[in-house]
Amino acid sequence: MAATAAVIGGGPAGLIAAERLAASGAEVTVYDHAPSVGRKFLLAGRGGLNITHAEPFEQFVTRYGDAADHLRPSLEAFPPASLREWCDDLGQPTFAGSSGRVFPEAFRATPLLRAWLARLTDAGVRLNPRTRWLGWTDDGGVRLGTADGDRTEHPGATVLALGGASWPRVGSDGGWVDTFLRAGIDVAPLRAANVRVLVGWTSWFVRQFAGEPLKNVALTVGERTVRGEPVVTEHGLEGGPVYALGDLIRDELDEHGTATLTIDLAPDLTAAQLDERLGRRERDSTSTRLKRAGLHAVAVNVLREATSNELPTDHEQLAALIKAVPLRVSGTASIDRAISSAGGVRWSELDEHLMLRRRPGTFVSGEMIDWEAPTGGYLLQACFSTGRTAGDGAAAWLNAR
Repeated sequence: MAATAAVIGGGPAGLIAAERLAASGAEVTVYDHAPSVGRKFLLAGRGGLNITHAEPFEQFVTRYGDAADHLRPSLEAFPPASLREWCDDLGQPTFAGSSGRVFPEAFRATPLLRAWLARLTDAGVRLNPRTRWLGWTDDGGVRLGTADGDRTEHPGATVLALGGASWPRVGSDGGWVDTFLRAGIDVAPLRAANVRVLVGWTSWFVRQFAGEPLKNVALTVGERTVRGEPVVTEHGLEGGPVYALGDLIRDELDEHGTATLTIDLAPDLTAAQLDERLGRRERDSTSTRLKRAGLHAVAVNVLREATSNELPTDHEQLAALIKAVPLRVSGTASIDRAISSAGGVRWSELDEHLMLRRRPGTFVSGEMIDWEAPTGGYLLQACFSTGRTAGDGAAAWLNAR
């Protein structure tokens, strides 16, 4: 009789773990409390599924910050190139855009998920939706809740892929954290990541510029600088360059209650070049001089917002301000508004196969683990890679027993 395995969570991490377990000969059941699997995956692909990134691997790994060394074995075992080959095997070839971001040629998640589920079905994987993980029984069983009542299963191995706490409407609500803590498993608090930051714009500025990008700017927090085009929102700023600084912004908020986001509105010009442009015709209005310096209306008014509309008249001082606009950040949007979450099961609780040391035979994967990454394909890649590691670990556990 084949060994049995349960996978709790039908996102990318859980489904790739199920695929690996089925390939090892295990009888696999995937449980998910939503009516269908892959809902967050489909939502991630709503604007084009950025599945991974094509930059050199050593640079790629650094995007995971403090967790890079912990994630490296999983990323090396299933790197971006392997994920692209996996997509191709499912009949969904990929391409890399000019920024290095990788997308399926269909540019959508639906065809990929449909082909993947067909593969899992052919491999004998059973899907049980509308089933919620409720924790463990005293004898190590898995407690499951359904519309027909609670029940207990005793699989030979379990992979948990329960997600973080972002996008709760599609399944990731962080409800597992308290159960882990009661079981003595250390969990870093779940925090909003890849989320907009809050800035106290004036109502006039919001009416004029909400939804507008700040084009070709550089953002700095501490020693880290990121270039890009953040977008003005009703309550602050969002977008890739903001998200890439999110961990440093959180650190400043934790320590000081506020954070300073420094914006270089003209990163392709030196302060001396700006000074020369601003000082050509001293009698021109400040607005005219700023336009001559190449600043668009939204950038000019960010300057005014940051200084309470008290811009320096001296062109040298104005040039210095353009190169380093101090924007006060009062906080971040809530975690249910975030693209992803930071925090999760601490690495000290896991072995090299992502098995819980306190729960032999139980493996964790994806956003449940204490790592974070910016947008750009890094999130999905780590979910796939850790799901594969957990699935292979669970298969090895079953085979050894």
